[in-house]
Amino acid sequence: MSPQTLFQIHLVFGYVAWLLCFGAYLWPRLKAMDSVDAHRAIATLHSFRFFGLVFILPGVAGANLPAAFATFAAYGDFATGLLAMAALLTWKIRPLFWTFVVAFNLVGMADLILDYYHAIQVGLPALAGQLGATYAIPIIYVPLLMITHLVALFLLVRPRQPARALAGSIPQHTFR
Repeated sequence: MSPQTLFQIHLVFGYVAWLLCFGAYLWPRLKAMDSVDAHRAIATLHSFRFFGLVFILPGVAGANLPAAFATFAAYGDFATGLLAMAALLTWKIRPLFWTFVVAFNLVGMADLILDYYHAIQVGLPALAGQLGATYAIPIIYVPLLMITHLVALFLLVRPRQPARALAGSIPQHTFR
């Protein structure tokens, strides 16, 4: 199989696996949470996006990883991570918190969409080996990031409900 085919298979299955996991375990919890708590949980995940700077760390990615992809991806992730951290730091100041929640989700989604665009433009699937140690980021981490951005945007536009009203929607299991 070609590197391009393997990369595309990995990417598709990264989304499938995360959608299965998300649907079974994460979505029921997030939709039952208070809106602020749900967005704090999502922001916590995205606060680790500083890790995207690894795309421009010499020796981690291949020397022939196209800069048109690597640089934009690195700094887009970094900006999103900083905005997510700002949301976490300001959660008690609700107007500021909501501003940062909207900002990190819009910047983060734009980053991922533009990263996909740049990856296609530079032919990244055929050069997937140049990702080196960063290969796991687009295959494992990016699908989860995109899914959580979509969920966050959904949660932002849905009518707010108190956590208690939703608590009954989580199945309570008893173990005997």
